[in-house]
Amino acid sequence: MAFRSTHTGRIRQTWAGLAAAALLLMVHPSAQSAPDPAATPPSAPVPRMGLGGGAMAQRSADASFIVMMIPHHQGAIAMAELALSRARRPEIKALAQRIIASQSREITQMRQWYRQWFGTDVPAWGIGSGYGMGPGMGMGQSMGMGGGMVMGWGMPGMGTSLEALKSAPDFDRAFIEQMIPHHRMGVMMASHAEWNTQHPQLRELEAAMVRVQSQEIEQMAQWYRQWFGTSGS
Repeated sequence: MAFRSTHTGRIRQTWAGLAAAALLLMVHPSAQSAPDPAATPPSAPVPRMGLGGGAMAQRSADASFIVMMIPHHQGAIAMAELALSRARRPEIKALAQRIIASQSREITQMRQWYRQWFGTDVPAWGIGSGYGMGPGMGMGQSMGMGGGMVMGWGMPGMGTSLEALKSAPDFDRAFIEQMIPHHRMGVMMASHAEWNTQHPQLRELEAAMVRVQSQEIEQMAQWYRQWFGTSGS
């Protein structure tokens, strides 16, 4: 069973890495020559490299980030809401409440900015929305918040299954094992989006996402070591 769990974790990390690269290239096509995000601390300054499209490229970067980050936040909120009823430890429930509160506020703020800056509501992420990854990237389309939601590998929700979490025999352990890589994807998306963000308000929000979610990752990793004897990553 230990081998199976480790093997599954490695597969999840491999697919998450591939999807991370695809998401990064959407926000920042010149990232093919960018620094390795795993080797760059979230707080470290990152060179700003242009997309080559002037103001339109900047607008596209800001719009793309919001379109991708909202469903990613919704995935975290869905898991956190489940934790309020299923988690056994009060620490997990308290973290879930913080995730719901902070990421709900950020979704509201990003929606307001999108309407203000781009004159329309935020489009749904998916094939045909203009923000898809293109053929062969394995995107799913079901990002509803109801039961049975599965966030495919090629989507901003990043490889989490709400149904699997619902039925996990040790919810607290499964929650951390899913939320840590989910947060890592959020940190990667926000840190790389800062390279081309035009609006200073959005850049400040991206920096806050990196800071807060990095702190939450460290907290969850500490709990995992304390409760289960390994890192959980």
